[in-house]
Amino acid sequence: MKQYSALQFIRRVMLMMLVALALTGLSSCHDDEDAPEVKPEQRTLFMYFPWSTNLTDYFYDNILAMEEAIAKTGLDNERVIVFISTSSSEAEMFEITCNGGKCTRTELKTYDNPSLTTAAGISGILSDMKTFAPADVYAMTIGCHGMGWLPVESKYKAKGQAPAFVPHYSADKGYAMTRYFGGVTSDDQTDISTLADAISDAGLKMEFILFDDCYMSSVEVAYDLRHVTGHIIACPTEIMAYGMPYAEIGASLLGEPDYKAIADGFYEFYSNYDYPYGTLGITDCSQLDALAEIMKLINSRYEFDSLQLYSLQRMDGYTPVLFFDFGDYVEHLCPDEALLAEFKARLARAVPYAVHTEQYYSSYRGAVDINTYSGITTSEPSTHSLAADVVDTNWYKATH
Repeated sequence: MKQYSALQFIRRVMLMMLVALALTGLSSCHDDEDAPEVKPEQRTLFMYFPWSTNLTDYFYDNILAMEEAIAKTGLDNERVIVFISTSSSEAEMFEITCNGGKCTRTELKTYDNPSLTTAAGISGILSDMKTFAPADVYAMTIGCHGMGWLPVESKYKAKGQAPAFVPHYSADKGYAMTRYFGGVTSDDQTDISTLADAISDAGLKMEFILFDDCYMSSVEVAYDLRHVTGHIIACPTEIMAYGMPYAEIGASLLGEPDYKAIADGFYEFYSNYDYPYGTLGITDCSQLDALAEIMKLINSRYEFDSLQLYSLQRMDGYTPVLFFDFGDYVEHLCPDEALLAEFKARLARAVPYAVHTEQYYSSYRGAVDINTYSGITTSEPSTHSLAADVVDTNWYKATH
């Protein structure tokens, strides 16, 4: 066996290492050349318009406005699918495509008597959407009436404990029209928990859900949906019947969503609208468990003084008030400055974008001043008979 001096041995080892490094470099270059090009994520935006009874014409205007936005920017690795109820018993699904700045609608499916108030029915529609437009990322807009977290059938109302309740969308004619989740009767309304179950059953998690409806920026609503969507874009008050300004914000909904641009576009539009009233909050659902954690701590130490009820920022036109500004409620509830500061920090992370005009509009009260605003509501301190159901919400259970 050939013998090597120590110096020769070291030189031989160094030579072998250099050769190995050179081969690795060649291999890396070769791998880079042969590596397949990473394809951008395919995205599908699903615009969902269940039967609303009296907003259908506005829905078609919303679709036209979205097409206006699409025509300006085009669709790049994005697809837009629309489901709209054309009557109380019929609906259709179509795709919006764009070629050379011109949008076209391609019918995908028609529906007779679709079930829009059950998890199975909505899940089936979502599954149809997935089949027609498979994607890596899904997002959803929902256009209809809205009443926040309120259940379709209150157990207190069923017991005859609640007086007759006329919601904002049934207000007397002569008021400007504003936009449950669904139509004007319980037969066409959907519980938020049902929507959450439907999305989960369809094997989906939305990048965002945009509620083009009244009162849907509610902490009770957001907490119910936190596992099936990353963000919620919604109004804490009523929204005018015109709805979301899709021509202005549509481009920011497509591709990677630009939440700041969505909030700014909404504010800019409604600041200059014929009825200059608009509120919007964008909730990051990943922050809601941390928010619930500190809310539970606050509730364990303090009890709301009902004498402060009339000092709270109301966010509706009902008597008694059903929806209060969430941030303002907690500020009145918690006297501990350090604990309140931590709550505010967590709330700011949970609702990073919150915009509003100087006033909001109520079908019953007209224009109402906004003195303090967090972009999201709660019904916990409400003395309205329908608010009694709040103790059954997942948010209430998680924070008490």
